[in-house]
Amino acid sequence: MKVLTGIQPTNLLHIGNLFGALLPAVTLQRDNKLLMMVADYHAITVRQDAMVLRDNILFITAAYLAAGIDPKKTILFQQSRVSAHTELGWIMQTQARMGETARMTQFKDKSGGQEDSASVGLFTYPILQAADILLYQTEGVPVGEDQKQHIEFTRDLAERFNKHFGEVFTIPQPLIRKYGARIKALNEPEKKMSKSAPSAKNYISIMDDAEMIGKKIRSAVTDSMPDISLDEKRLGVYNLLTIYHLITEEPMDEIAARYATKGSKFLKDDLAEALTLYLTPLQAEIKGWLKNKDELQKIIKIGSEAAEELAQKTLVEVKKKIGLL
Repeated sequence: MKVLTGIQPTNLLHIGNLFGALLPAVTLQRDNKLLMMVADYHAITVRQDAMVLRDNILFITAAYLAAGIDPKKTILFQQSRVSAHTELGWIMQTQARMGETARMTQFKDKSGGQEDSASVGLFTYPILQAADILLYQTEGVPVGEDQKQHIEFTRDLAERFNKHFGEVFTIPQPLIRKYGARIKALNEPEKKMSKSAPSAKNYISIMDDAEMIGKKIRSAVTDSMPDISLDEKRLGVYNLLTIYHLITEEPMDEIAARYATKGSKFLKDDLAEALTLYLTPLQAEIKGWLKNKDELQKIIKIGSEAAEELAQKTLVEVKKKIGLL
């Protein structure tokens, strides 16, 4: 199966990104043709500092590699180095409808109720995302539940184009992971963990040190019940058990049983220690890669050239179908 995934470049990747995107991608590369994208065009839908963005592109690349992405197996590339993304993005804008684009929930979430002052790019983000996916004849796209709507939108655009102009695009399927695809915020467990959250208590960065991890875990919102039980309605407790499961791969019911009578304090203390031990070697790997920026740039260049070759094949076929070539 041909699979595409990507993350916006930021030096603030949290454990939700790690377990929901990076590590599943490492698993996917074993038996699939994987394309791993540094989604820098998507990052500029909100204002970015140019120097910081450059550094963050290298950081996200280092994080991919440290997590286990093998550039000899996976096409690891930078979105903005493949011009076909914006070309097909414009073509797909001519196929999308205002009504369906306006219904995308992420625009409402990310604009924070300030739709009139948000960038047009934030509004058309799902159309560029659709182009990202369709360019590579992608069959599967790993997403959380909150992104499933975007894949359905992509499928609608592809089917509409194929019906009107003739078969070009593969219709992609969402690949949704049961656990970890949407780790909840520590301070608001009814919401998704988010790197753009106003409070750092929302998330645990993959680069947080032991002291910071301990503070955030111990301050995580749970409930007033003294016991620990595996109950999805107990949002805060369930979120901590999910994280513990992802770290140790131990069944969640066994973790819950071990702490059933001990309470949340013991659960939080042990989880903080386990998470610190889990992240420490990853942090060392990332720091090691960041010391060799020339090698990171070389990997990005090679991967982007390979992605460009694949993308141009689709773009040329699209242009022929609509009469541009």
